[in-house]
Amino acid sequence: MPVRTQSWDVKFGLLPIFEMNLPEGALRERLTRRFAKATGSFDDFDLLGIVGRTQIGRIRYSTLDQELTEEVPFQSIDEILRARRDGGLFTYLLDQFATHSGLSGVQPKVMIRAAGRKPSDPKGRQSPSILSATHIVKLWEENEFPELAANEFFCLQVAKQFGLAVPRLELSDDGGALIVERFDLVDGKYLGFEDFCVLNALGTADKYKGGYEARVFRRLREFASPDDAAKSLDDLFRLFLLNCALRNGDAHLKNFGITYREVTGSAQLAPVYDIVTTWPYVPNDPMALTLDGSTRWPDRKGLIRLAQTRSDLTQKKAEAHMEALADAMTAVAPDVRAYFATKEGEVGARMLAAWEAGIRDSLGLVRGLEAVKAVPEKSLPKVAKSDGLLLEFLRQQGGSATGTLKAIATSVGIPQSTLTNSVKRLAERGFIKRTSRKIALVPREV
Repeated sequence: MPVRTQSWDVKFGLLPIFEMNLPEGALRERLTRRFAKATGSFDDFDLLGIVGRTQIGRIRYSTLDQELTEEVPFQSIDEILRARRDGGLFTYLLDQFATHSGLSGVQPKVMIRAAGRKPSDPKGRQSPSILSATHIVKLWEENEFPELAANEFFCLQVAKQFGLAVPRLELSDDGGALIVERFDLVDGKYLGFEDFCVLNALGTADKYKGGYEARVFRRLREFASPDDAAKSLDDLFRLFLLNCALRNGDAHLKNFGITYREVTGSAQLAPVYDIVTTWPYVPNDPMALTLDGSTRWPDRKGLIRLAQTRSDLTQKKAEAHMEALADAMTAVAPDVRAYFATKEGEVGARMLAAWEAGIRDSLGLVRGLEAVKAVPEKSLPKVAKSDGLLLEFLRQQGGSATGTLKAIATSVGIPQSTLTNSVKRLAERGFIKRTSRKIALVPREV
């Protein structure tokens, strides 16, 4: 967190550095159901006591009456890669590894200790000195995020092709799970890690607040070591460029981070993580934070200005990055087509249509992805995530809907529990406001 002479204190909850890796969404709900009855209450302190022994970064926590150990059960990665979604893998992994999974995000995911593998060496043996988790397994809810694992896999392939640092990753045979090697585990030792909520002294609830200029670019300049600043700022611009071109509307403060070996030593921008094309689920999803005061996706001119003013890059260098990114997306596009050719639904077509929009409207280039047939607006509800369905429903109702959550869920055509999660997500991002019996759109510049 930012260094200052004044003490850090909060009236309730946890300071951002302690809250950073607390699970959200499905994983938090599962842990709450498991432990709330036994404890009588279940707050952030209780959750930290459970998952704090195994979390991203090198800080560890435990309750006062427990030994601070981080041993995680072994799990075969090959078993996950070969498993089928209908074989109970989803439930098994959450049940087995939920208490060992100190990592944020609403997507269902757990941390495992790979059996028969050593990080960065798929043919090696598991090092006995590594007792904590070595990999993250990301799953997806069929009714919430269709093909989310494949979506992220191909986005990370673009990042890798673009020359950004990307952890080793594998997609399961049926696309039901994405296995990602931990980027904070190097040579058997854990790196320090802090996301940009922590670097801005903000809680998770504020991850969608602020602008990229001050809360990401300026903050990295403050924390990056002088010897690493130029490369880190260049990498950050390329990462921002990637989010724009892929149309990732969820690039909030927790999806950027830094890593370091020593507190007073060098700090670098963390490898790419948690990046997806959100447009297949929330059509025309705007940016998560603002740029020049707006959540509109920037054009080529705006990106060049950002590169010059925030990353100290020349126009020629910025334009070279744009060309390289467009080429990387074009190189990965055939793999996207091949994978989704065997899948039902329209996620793949929407992804490529979004990529083409990003290349054209933000990078100012053309790479031929427009040959992918655009998805008609009227067909969007077929596979759209519940967030998109709710937004579209509210627009059709003139901007608001009144009634109980059960009644509104019935009108939208989704389960009440799904609606509850969507309302929470959209309220956090400033899209809607909810009162006791009313949900309304918030005027938003998009």
